[in-house]
Amino acid sequence: HVQLVESGGGSVQVGGSLRVSCEVSGYTADKPYCMGWFRQAPGEEREGVATIDGNGDTSCADSVKGRFTISEDNVKNTLYLQLNNLEPEDTAIYYCALHRGFCPERSDVFAFWGQGTQVTVS
Repeated sequence: HVQLVESGGGSVQVGGSLRVSCEVSGYTADKPYCMGWFRQAPGEEREGVATIDGNGDTSCADSVKGRFTISEDNVKNTLYLQLNNLEPEDTAIYYCALHRGFCPERSDVFAFWGQGTQVTVS
């Protein structure tokens, strides 16, 4: 079965950087597919951060453009999110997710989710 496991979260000072990873197992990367990073802060709704599709096309939320970069290593079956110039507002649990199809408008279409990794900026 499909499993997504995030890692790499932690505590960092304002202006610092982190890279979070998401290892995918049990899935054959048939195109089209879409992988995404989402985050949820305490008391807030989950929001989309970035997506990447089977063609390597990426998109980012306006709030993280120029600071966060999504990428993938298909050999290692791993999705990454590089977080630079972090702000306190970036504090959240970061989740990766996988959708079998083109990147959807809504996050609830993603069928497979990881358990999340905490990022704290102070």
